[in-house]
Amino acid sequence: MRALARALQVLALSLALSLALSWTTGWTAPAPAQELVVGSKKFTESVVLGEILRLAIESSGRPARHRAELGGSRVLWSALMAGDIHLYAEYTGTLVQELLAGEEVADRPALERALAARGLAMLEPLGFNNTYAVGVTAARARELGLESISDLARHSGLRLGFSHEFMEREDGWPGLKAHYDLPQKRVTGLDHDLAYRALAAGRIDATDLYTTDAEIDYYDLRALTDDRGYFRDYRAVVLYRRELAAVAPEVMTVLGRLAGGIDEAAMIAMNAAVKLEGRSEGAVAQEFLARRLGVEGHHQTSSVVAELGRRTLEHLFLVAVSLSAAIAVGLPLGIAAAYRPRLGHAILAVVGVVQTIPSLALFVFMIPLLGIGAAPAVTALFLYSLLPIVRNTHAGLMGIPAALRESALALGLAGAVRLFRVELPLASRAILAGIKTAAVINVGTATLAALIGAGGYGQPILTGIRLADTAVILQGAVPAALLALAVQGLFGLLERRLVPRGMRVDGAGRE
Repeated sequence: MRALARALQVLALSLALSLALSWTTGWTAPAPAQELVVGSKKFTESVVLGEILRLAIESSGRPARHRAELGGSRVLWSALMAGDIHLYAEYTGTLVQELLAGEEVADRPALERALAARGLAMLEPLGFNNTYAVGVTAARARELGLESISDLARHSGLRLGFSHEFMEREDGWPGLKAHYDLPQKRVTGLDHDLAYRALAAGRIDATDLYTTDAEIDYYDLRALTDDRGYFRDYRAVVLYRRELAAVAPEVMTVLGRLAGGIDEAAMIAMNAAVKLEGRSEGAVAQEFLARRLGVEGHHQTSSVVAELGRRTLEHLFLVAVSLSAAIAVGLPLGIAAAYRPRLGHAILAVVGVVQTIPSLALFVFMIPLLGIGAAPAVTALFLYSLLPIVRNTHAGLMGIPAALRESALALGLAGAVRLFRVELPLASRAILAGIKTAAVINVGTATLAALIGAGGYGQPILTGIRLADTAVILQGAVPAALLALAVQGLFGLLERRLVPRGMRVDGAGRE
């Protein structure tokens, strides 16, 4: 069928252009040569500190961009090492216990040497200590007589719910359990912000706290005494690439003024302003800089419509490029699998294994190879879209009745002509079904791309979860659902255009 062949050629050509664009420039326009990129983790305090750093840099006359909510410590660390970001706010305990685990960093000079060996450095502490603690509600503490972490050992049936990062960190749950010989078996991993709500609702009995979180007072929680001294100091510091001292000395001067300028009370107040009062991180950061340091910054806000338009373009870019790549690669692989049975087993096995990798893990796996942003997101989505296309192409071709194949041979049609004029049209319904499945899955999975700085509809979803704001979550969830429905409708129209009339819907020609 010529229409199908032409469509496949157009898709292949669009792939070559769009994929080259994504891997050379990413979605966002190239950053100005002198622009500095600030990163932050996906919790409120880190985003606020990221805004403080951005505004402080801009006050020195240097342009800056904040890539917010990039994920956990490892993601930010990898991005800094790769040069995808230039600086971010980290904690000394995280550096020693997690990021540099296994190295001898007993004091600050040793820590600075370990960072210098990686081309990194840190400024003097910002002033506050945001260490870990284990928290329970005040009512539960009174009911069970809980005052210290050691008291947890007397209640083996307690339901513990810790943030995902705390569950895996060297200085998290595994070490805490061993240090205090805790017997609890009912331990669940969940998002840090959701853990507070689960604790307040009685779904869990204890969780990990950041001691500067505004929710501690808001939910009337009690931080249990660390009576055996497990948790280290987690002094907030600015971690940066060493070349900044040479290329942007004016920035280092301004950032140096932040040292010791943020105490625990100030950080708790800023967190509360965002989490409990609903103010933006940028506005809170700007107010702090003006009040404490006399630094004037410019905080820009965009309308909901403008923000939705930007996120839509980002999401469409991720889906279109990755799906085009999956079609251009998946169709030939499916054809090869059908024509070469032994090779086909290997192809189907490989794409099947890729599909079993959790989508979030697949995104993170791409960071060491491609950094953060659009390129790793597109690559992960491409890999995740292969299986439906390859399998359906293979199944569609293998399902062609032998009599029809023999008729084509009897007519003396060459292999390529037989493939494009007979076999692909007969298999087109199954092929389009596979592409449609991949496209719909792609739209939903692309929301996770926000965790590695690729934007899209996942950004408001992450922000809404962090702020416990359903309206913000819906700003990403509703457009993503509508886009998935639109994709389904689009492929319904394509089926009418490309699938032979006698094979539509029920195979009897009824539409």
